[in-house]
Amino acid sequence: MKNLPRPDLNAKIIPKEIKAAFELISEPLGIVEERIRAQARAFDPAVESYVAYACESSGKRLRPALTLLSAGATGGIGEQHIDLAVIMELIHAATLVHDDIIDGADLRRNQPTANAKWGNTLSVLLGDCMFAHALKLSTQFNNGEIARHIAQASAEVCSGEIIQTQRRFDFDLSVADYFKIIEMKTAALFAAATELGAMLNESTPEAAAALHAYGLKLGTAYQIYDDCLDIAGEESKAGKSLGSDLSKGKLTLPVLLLLRNASKTDCARWTRAILSGQEVSDVITATRSSGALASAISTASGLLKEAVEALEVVPATPFRTGLQDLCKSVDRLLKQFA
Repeated sequence: MKNLPRPDLNAKIIPKEIKAAFELISEPLGIVEERIRAQARAFDPAVESYVAYACESSGKRLRPALTLLSAGATGGIGEQHIDLAVIMELIHAATLVHDDIIDGADLRRNQPTANAKWGNTLSVLLGDCMFAHALKLSTQFNNGEIARHIAQASAEVCSGEIIQTQRRFDFDLSVADYFKIIEMKTAALFAAATELGAMLNESTPEAAAALHAYGLKLGTAYQIYDDCLDIAGEESKAGKSLGSDLSKGKLTLPVLLLLRNASKTDCARWTRAILSGQEVSDVITATRSSGALASAISTASGLLKEAVEALEVVPATPFRTGLQDLCKSVDRLLKQFA
């Protein structure tokens, strides 16, 4: 796939459906990649290299891919969809810069993070600069609703991160609270990518709403997958130490289900382990043996099924199939933990 950015997953575990979906949009996605690099060059020369590094390390280009597939499914991929895809990736890259500062992360996808290379002060400003640039680019659309939706999604992502940070080591966090957080911090940008791809094609309100629902459910399931990866993945493929979320007090779905269904004695034991940062491996083992991990996987699979069903109002095309195949891909990745 010429010009297609390299996925950050080990090639041996990339489901065939992901490859097929990305093949559909390989040409416009290659253009998106070039324009992301061009945006880095739009900054002052003293800043350009920092922006370029942050964009290069931001991942699989999944949000731009969702934008382009949504566009293809609702009438075709135009010039404005390319611009929208670039904006989606810039926002995502900015959030990752800030996330790494918050988490004190030294590595992302086996590469040094911006804060590890240049310190927190510069990295905070780098993330701010990228956010501001993305929002500036969003003002170019003739339809002012597009810019408003992008700004709203950006605000939700940041708000979700704030709430998650507030609720670290908070054992009163409910499953409903968890879903609220991940819908804001992860799924909101997925939903914006898919809905706005349709809105730029002036699709029917029903189609735009369906694609919004699809993106929200896929994004939520994808975050659950990422949370399961932290518990049950392989360090070489996760690109980080397992249990790193848990050690930072992020209570993810498998852990919440473990605590909710454990006896009082076991719940107290797991709570002490998480607070102390010791015996975290025992907590991880317990999520598997108790069925909590399997329950989280089942929940995510259910969301993916609902995402596929949401697309029924969208005309049957290879692009709709591509969107459905992305759900199958995430489900296949989840099932590797079962």
